[in-house]
Amino acid sequence: MYQLKVNGNAPCAIVNASAEPIVATGAIMSGIPMVDGVDVALVRTGDRLRVEADQGTVEIVGVDERRVVTGIVRRRGRILLLQRSNSVGSYRGQWAGVSGFIEEGEAPERAARRELEEELGISKARLARAIDPRSFRDGEVVWTVSAFLFDIGDAKVRTDWEHQAHEWVRPEDVGGFPTVPGLQEIVCRLLG
Repeated sequence: MYQLKVNGNAPCAIVNASAEPIVATGAIMSGIPMVDGVDVALVRTGDRLRVEADQGTVEIVGVDERRVVTGIVRRRGRILLLQRSNSVGSYRGQWAGVSGFIEEGEAPERAARRELEEELGISKARLARAIDPRSFRDGEVVWTVSAFLFDIGDAKVRTDWEHQAHEWVRPEDVGGFPTVPGLQEIVCRLLG
């Protein structure tokens, strides 16, 4: 790496999911900015990155991040899948959990409970589990999803304009539906 630097062929920066000691040492010796712990699966060939090594940040230029919640609703061992209507802005016709944007300054769990009330008319649900946010890239958008598992007992569900259908399914059957990106992984992680 040092020879690359000496010959003027070093990279502008190094971005790692998990840097090995030899890479970190080479970056330090060569004075090449390096950031570790990056979800490199979000980066595509041809992307331009803005690397701030001192702050430990990497931005994909021209790609927007949207912070959302997904609530998976469980009743008697089955989970609720909702088919998105043609009136929503994204993923029309695909199956999802109870989803929505996190408003400025809003805590993710609060956003998930707000969406339960707005989309299903459910004001009381027991939080069974929450997982760390996961990011999924779709084109020029990175969706950062905070996911929650809610148990509702026998509460009645009514859907709003955002959905054209709903089904109670066994968790193992989620893979048989055309879902929004990452839904199957989120369900697996929530149900452990």
